[in-house]
Amino acid sequence: MDTTPLRTSADFRLLFLAGTVFYFGAMVSYVAIPYQIYTLTDSNFAVGAIGLVELAPILVFGLYGGALADHVDRRKLLIYTGLGQAVFTAVLAVNAFRDDPDVWVIFVVAVALTSCSALQRPSREALLPRTVKHDELPAANALSSFGIQIGLFLGPAVGGLLVAYVGIGWCFLVDVVGLIVASLLYVRMRSYPHREATTPPSLAGIKEGMVYAFRRRDLLGTYFVDIAAMLMAMPVVLFPALVEDVFERPELLGLLYTAEVVGAMVATALSGWTRRVHHHGRAIVIAAAVYGAMIACAGLMPSIWLVALFLAFAGAADMISGIFRGTVWSQTIPESMRGRLAGIEMLSYSVGPLGGQVRAGVTADLWSVRGAFVSGGLACVAAVGATAAILHDFWSYDARTDEHAVAERAVREAAGES
Repeated sequence: MDTTPLRTSADFRLLFLAGTVFYFGAMVSYVAIPYQIYTLTDSNFAVGAIGLVELAPILVFGLYGGALADHVDRRKLLIYTGLGQAVFTAVLAVNAFRDDPDVWVIFVVAVALTSCSALQRPSREALLPRTVKHDELPAANALSSFGIQIGLFLGPAVGGLLVAYVGIGWCFLVDVVGLIVASLLYVRMRSYPHREATTPPSLAGIKEGMVYAFRRRDLLGTYFVDIAAMLMAMPVVLFPALVEDVFERPELLGLLYTAEVVGAMVATALSGWTRRVHHHGRAIVIAAAVYGAMIACAGLMPSIWLVALFLAFAGAADMISGIFRGTVWSQTIPESMRGRLAGIEMLSYSVGPLGGQVRAGVTADLWSVRGAFVSGGLACVAAVGATAAILHDFWSYDARTDEHAVAERAVREAAGES
């Protein structure tokens, strides 16, 4: 793995550390919330329904947060939204420590947390390219993903142990600490003023960003492939039922949550070869199709350990797809549009998983847990293949000759950020 950005940019190091800590705490809660809902309701649909209540905040605040990121100080927005998430997570902790926790509190706070997160994420995505040189962006994307994966790996493991041995409330307290630490790391970064004059967030500005995105078929391909993969094949909502009802091994819940992350970490640690690949569209399609196939295989496995193995393969494939998607986004989107496009990007990798939770939960309740795995994985392969066939410009994308990549490289060279 190319670690150059960590050595050359102090602000990138702060983003890396903040992302690692943030996702560690978030994933501790990510284990706790669905498990708490399942134990309180005994319903897979109720677990999946958390995605339904989070959908509207992502749509509204993701787009608004992107427009906001193209106007305000992105670093300050990271700080304020991080502290807001800490407050709302503390409410979850108080509810969890009660003798009879309220399910409705979990759903209401989930809306508030998702709103803050949706406001925050475009700023982080838009700020990252400013902290490194243009040619360092593939390595920076891989490293940023690796830091997140460290949090994703350790968080579920710690969350599973906390749930099993000390209680769900402690999961939320750990998340509160992580959010505060990440916000303090953002405080230490310097500000990055916008290069051009900006305008306050507006519907017209949001529309401008959406028109730009939909006119670029290469960007559309990255969005649609990610949505298809997550909507059809994302299996995490099935994990509580899988360990409770299929294998009767609830103590291994954390194993399933971390399996994909282990695969992703291995793929990222070996990601140096990605800088030699220029046909990013093809790489995204192939990796996403492999992801779906591995999820389908996981649903057929007779042992929970084999399920975890195929989930690891799926995580590796998804990470490769993610590295190339991030490279296309960061190397071709103009600075003036980066926040709004980051908001749209967030919709592509948020709406899919949220809708996928509902799809998987309903399928498992109407059919079976294994059926939800297999049908989703196969549907993912079909949908990704159809996207590549329809969006030929996406399939043939070449970073060396693409007009948008060439133009953005020239702009950064002129600004001294080459």
